[in-house]
Amino acid sequence: MTTSDPVQLMKQEVGKAAAAKVKSDTVVGLGTGSTTAFAIQYIGDRLAAGEIKNIVGIPTSFQAEVLAKKYGIPLTTLDAVDHIDIAIDGADEVDPNKNLIKGGGAAHTREKVVDALAEQFIVVVDEGKMVEKLGSTFLLPVEVIPMAVAPVMRSLEKLGGKPELRMGIRKAGPVVTDQGNLVIDVKFASIDNPAELEKTINNLPGVLENGLFVGVADVILVGKVIDGQVVIEEF
Repeated sequence: MTTSDPVQLMKQEVGKAAAAKVKSDTVVGLGTGSTTAFAIQYIGDRLAAGEIKNIVGIPTSFQAEVLAKKYGIPLTTLDAVDHIDIAIDGADEVDPNKNLIKGGGAAHTREKVVDALAEQFIVVVDEGKMVEKLGSTFLLPVEVIPMAVAPVMRSLEKLGGKPELRMGIRKAGPVVTDQGNLVIDVKFASIDNPAELEKTINNLPGVLENGLFVGVADVILVGKVIDGQVVIEEF
């Protein structure tokens, strides 16, 4: 799979760089999203070529599960393993402290479970995802059980947010997560303390999880195009 589109090329190269960090005999968390999809593809390529062996993946979404099967990566579950060696996942925003907003694909609950359990969590992004402060360009996703949507939206407004129920594209009605819940996207004027806001929102009755990932990421791989060439920076 090759492309001349610079953004797609960045995603490919970042995904390849992350896949290169996977070693034999490991349990790998497989994230969700367009950049992570390339990482899953290249892990499968490495397996098929015999570069690595005895890999099992734990998908964070139905999308990741389908891709893993497509590229020949054996899958397991958290019931069957007692650890995750490495997780690779994307992000919608990354701040200078490696804190993230995730959930553009409505998979952030399962992603947080897998990514937080991993001994090493690698985030793959293009430079457009880098921000000085979380919430600058992306709304904060909050997964909510259906019966609690109205009260949770009122509570989010009291916290200074502007909540909207996420609606489906090419689908009548709201987006439904892999857990059968709904997603509220919240605009905050400023997220000054991500750790505090993450806990506060998760304590609202009816909230399953929100898209703030604080203190979880270990390595950020950032794809950039410089003078027409893709450069991968790591921090």
